[in-house]
Amino acid sequence: MILGKRIKEQRKLMGLTQKELGEIINVTKVSICCYEKGTRTPTLETLKVLAETFNVDVNYLLGNDSYQIAEENSKYGTFFSKEEIVFIKELRKNRILHERLIDNPKRFVELINKKVK
Repeated sequence: MILGKRIKEQRKLMGLTQKELGEIINVTKVSICCYEKGTRTPTLETLKVLAETFNVDVNYLLGNDSYQIAEENSKYGTFFSKEEIVFIKELRKNRILHERLIDNPKRFVELINKKVK
């Protein structure tokens, strides 16, 4: 289902209708609709064309996580989704928030959780 969700997200980010995207990648509107709903899977070739059209990696569309190794210790690593990586990069742009999070991650998450509720 991640594939369909990401196709739909990318299509909307580009401001395209299902029909317009279908015309760009040479499939029908019905095919795009089915890809987004998860009732049909694009061929490998269509998947490549979608990735090129959206300017993303095929792995992103498939929902594959990225493996990141901590700089200080090459023996340690963890898996992050593309969305998590983007979140962390954006968080680092705000020095004050980033420092507060690093100082007390558990407390910071509790505060965010209270705000969301």
